[in-house]
Amino acid sequence: MTHTLTKADLMMFTGTENWYRHNLVRNILYTDGVKYVAETGGAYWLVDQIAFLQANKYIAKEAFQVWKLTVNLQEEIAVLKCEDGNGNTVYIETIEYTDFPLDHITFYLTDNVILLPSEY
Repeated sequence: MTHTLTKADLMMFTGTENWYRHNLVRNILYTDGVKYVAETGGAYWLVDQIAFLQANKYIAKEAFQVWKLTVNLQEEIAVLKCEDGNGNTVYIETIEYTDFPLDHITFYLTDNVILLPSEY
């Protein structure tokens, strides 16, 4: 699958017109920008991971979460990290394989909504 997601694409999202309910974690919503990243970047797995990890009480207690995916494009591995908004790491994991097309991306999660920083 060829992904066409670019950093420039993300700049067009400054708010959202629609809210999308996660199919399995029904209390989690996400925005137009997140949907675009998931579809264009082949990253529904990333939205799923953020939603599923809300079952972790140490993560869920953070009212404002900063999710950062950092990708080594050559080795096709990544690190997913959740911070508390003050730079403190709440969760970190290594993703053994990913074909995500960008070297990094950040999402916020607040009030059960996953969004791009530009949509905040």
